[in-house]
Amino acid sequence: MKFFRLDLLTLLISLFIFNACKRQDGIGLGVNDQNAITGNLIVDSNLIVNTVAEDTAATSSGSKTPLANFVDPVFGTTQTYVAIGVNLPNNAAYTVPAGTLSIDSAVLVLKYADGFYGDSLASRYKISVYQLQNKIESKSYYTNSHWDADLSKLLGSKTFSARTHDSITITRIRTDTIDTVQRVAPQLRVAFDKAFIYQHLFNAPGSELSSVTNFQNSVKGLYLKLDRAQSSDAGGIIQLGLAASTIDVFYKVVNGTTIDTASVSLPFFNRAAEVVHTYPGAITTALQASQNSPGTTQNTIYMQGVAGLRAKVSFPGLEKLADSAIVINRAEVVITPKPGSTVPYAALPKLTMYKLDIAKQRTVLQDANGSDKRSQLTYFGGGYNRTTKQYHFLVTAFVQDLISKKAVDYGTYIAPVDTTLVNTTSGIDIGATTLTAARSVLVGTDNSSPYSIRLNIIYTRIKK
Repeated sequence: MKFFRLDLLTLLISLFIFNACKRQDGIGLGVNDQNAITGNLIVDSNLIVNTVAEDTAATSSGSKTPLANFVDPVFGTTQTYVAIGVNLPNNAAYTVPAGTLSIDSAVLVLKYADGFYGDSLASRYKISVYQLQNKIESKSYYTNSHWDADLSKLLGSKTFSARTHDSITITRIRTDTIDTVQRVAPQLRVAFDKAFIYQHLFNAPGSELSSVTNFQNSVKGLYLKLDRAQSSDAGGIIQLGLAASTIDVFYKVVNGTTIDTASVSLPFFNRAAEVVHTYPGAITTALQASQNSPGTTQNTIYMQGVAGLRAKVSFPGLEKLADSAIVINRAEVVITPKPGSTVPYAALPKLTMYKLDIAKQRTVLQDANGSDKRSQLTYFGGGYNRTTKQYHFLVTAFVQDLISKKAVDYGTYIAPVDTTLVNTTSGIDIGATTLTAARSVLVGTDNSSPYSIRLNIIYTRIKK
C-alpha cells in the first residue's frame, strides 16, 4: 500500500491503520505480537551520523562557476580562484581589420548566474584579474586544481556591490550605423588592460592569430581573484555564468578619410575554480572525530555547498528487525536545522541522499532509482520545508532491503545539491557539486533535543 495515493478508499484504510499505530521510541523495542495486522510506528532516533568532507567536484563543466571570498561565523572562510581560457573571436582564425586601429576600451563581461550566497547588502567586493602562467587546456578540472598567475601585472580590477539580479544599461556599438543604448542581463563589467588586448589581438604575429591553439598558447588564460573591500565585510559567494561571458573590445578604425567605431568579442572556451575551505575549531574537531571514531555519532552536523561538507549516516537499529517478518509501509528520514542557525544565512534549499555500491561508487537509493518498481521519485524529498523547518527523505524500499538483507549498507550519505539539477536517468542528483553555495547546521543524534535526526518507520507484522 502506498500512502501518497489520496483516493477515498486508501484514506479510510490509512485512518484505521494510523489509529492503531503504536509509537515505539527506540527501534530496539521490537515488534509486538498482538499487533500482527495493524500498523506500527517505530521512531528510530539512534542513528549514527557524522560530518565528513565532500569529494572533489568538477568545475569545468558546470553551468555556474563560484567566485568566492566569504567569512561565515560558523563555517569559517571559503575562497575560490577562477581560471578562464580565452579564445579568438568566433572561435576561429582572426584577420585584423584593415586601417589604423586604436582601442577605445576593453571590458571583461562576467555574466551573473543564480545562486549568490552571503552578504549582498553591506559588503563590498574587489575583483582582480591577472594572466595565468600556464595555459588552461580543454579538459576537466576539479576543485583541488591549483593555478599560478603572474601577480606582478594587474590586467583589470573593480570594486563593486553584488547586485546579481539587477539588469544594467550599456551602450551598444554598431558598425556603420548609430550606436544605441541597450538594457542587458545582470553582469559584472570590469575595465580590462587595453595594451594586453592590442598586443595579443591587433598587433600579434600572423602565426598567433592563425589558429585558436596558437592564440591560447600565447595568452594562456585569465585568473580571477575576489577580495572583500574591507576586512570587516562578511563577503559572499558569487556564481558566474562564464559560458556566456566574454572580453568585449571597442575600437576605432581609421581607413583613409573614413573613421568608424566597431567592437569584437573574445569568448571563453573553458573555466575552472580552485576551492579552499578554512574551517574553525568546531568543524575541524568534527572532521577529525569522523576519521578517528567513525562509529561514534555526533550531536551537530555541518552541511556546506561548494564541495564543502556532507554527512555519513548509518542505521544500526535496523539489525534488530532483520529476523522479523515485517513489511515496511513507509520509512522516512527527518532532519532539522538547529534552531537559530538559519539566521542571518539561509539553510541549504535542497539536500540529496545516496549510497555507495560495493565498488565504493555513488549510486541512487532504491526509492530514487527509476528502474526499481518501488521507486517514488516525485516524493523522494530533499527540499527544505520553510514551514516545518525540516528536510524529509522517503526511504521505504531502501530500509526494507536493509532489514531483509537484500542490500548491504556500504555507506550512505546526505549532501548538498543544487535545486536546478535533475539527473535525466534517475531524477535525483548525487554528485559532488559547486553549483550551490549555501550551508546548514543540522541536529544530529542528540537525544536531548526534540529536533534530533530520526528514521520514522510504519510497518506491518505478517504471520509466517
